[in-house]
Amino acid sequence: MNLWDLQRREFIASLAGLSVAAALQGETRDGVIYRNLGSTGERVSAIGLGGYHIGVPSEDDGIRIIRTALDRGITFMDNSWDYHDGESEVRMGKALRDGYRKKAFLMTKYNGRTRASAAQQIDESLRRLQTDHIDLIQFHENIRMTDADKYFAPGGAHEAVMAAKKAGKVRYVGFTGHKDPSIHLHMLDMAAKNGFHFDSCQMPLNVLDYNFRSFAHQVVPRLVAEKTAVLGMKPLASGLIFGLNQINAIDCLHYALNLPTSVVINGCDSLARLGQAFQAMQSFKPMTVTQVEALTAKTKEAALSGRIERFKTTEDFDGTTHNPSSMG
Repeated sequence: MNLWDLQRREFIASLAGLSVAAALQGETRDGVIYRNLGSTGERVSAIGLGGYHIGVPSEDDGIRIIRTALDRGITFMDNSWDYHDGESEVRMGKALRDGYRKKAFLMTKYNGRTRASAAQQIDESLRRLQTDHIDLIQFHENIRMTDADKYFAPGGAHEAVMAAKKAGKVRYVGFTGHKDPSIHLHMLDMAAKNGFHFDSCQMPLNVLDYNFRSFAHQVVPRLVAEKTAVLGMKPLASGLIFGLNQINAIDCLHYALNLPTSVVINGCDSLARLGQAFQAMQSFKPMTVTQVEALTAKTKEAALSGRIERFKTTEDFDGTTHNPSSMG
């Protein structure tokens, strides 16, 4: 065994240990896994409902998916100010009427890089979501090295978020991104420099990520050390992974759950997809080093090409690039 193979196995073993620790901190009720959200003291479902995908079917179906998820025990609701030009938030707001709001841990994101634009978008999200507070607000698409600098700059979005938190509009604060681990690490460095601790950090975590620009390798261990909630997204690579015959959705969800994730955010545009998410939690068991290696080996060649994780290698998924005015 060469040095690289040894280091890789040691890394997998360390992640396996972290995932077991995360599982011990959580609990399972009625087939749904609940885990701690970093150091916040909150406990949320280990799989969350992706906000973009509830804007794909009809409004009635989108609302039905949200309420079914909440009724069956999924508590973490993802969304964003810019998903379907705000329609995803509108649908979420309608779905959370009639007592459903109290069942949900509600997260949304904003694009604004300036204090003014971020503050405006947070208020717009509150109106669309029909709520007086957002449980977790996240800086959306930390995909450029300059984003962290703009966030913490005088007159930047951080000032708006802190003002919203002081006013009781938001409870916890995080950031997201899908481009490159180094950009996430720069945001964490800037937070430390400014004496701030993010409650959460969201990034792609899937079997392809293991072998290509890996957030799991480079970012997750630091988040665990700093007790920041790890939010995984794109466990199925935005559905693009289904072009590979050697992998299935349940395996992909199990891999993401096996990491020390507080939540794995899964896009469900149908009740069938939602059922798949529950099946993954019900059948999940911590994976061994050998199992992780075997699973990621199946997709290594495709992963290294970068052709499937296009959110890392192209601008196809960069909403703030396609709509630069939303950054303020």
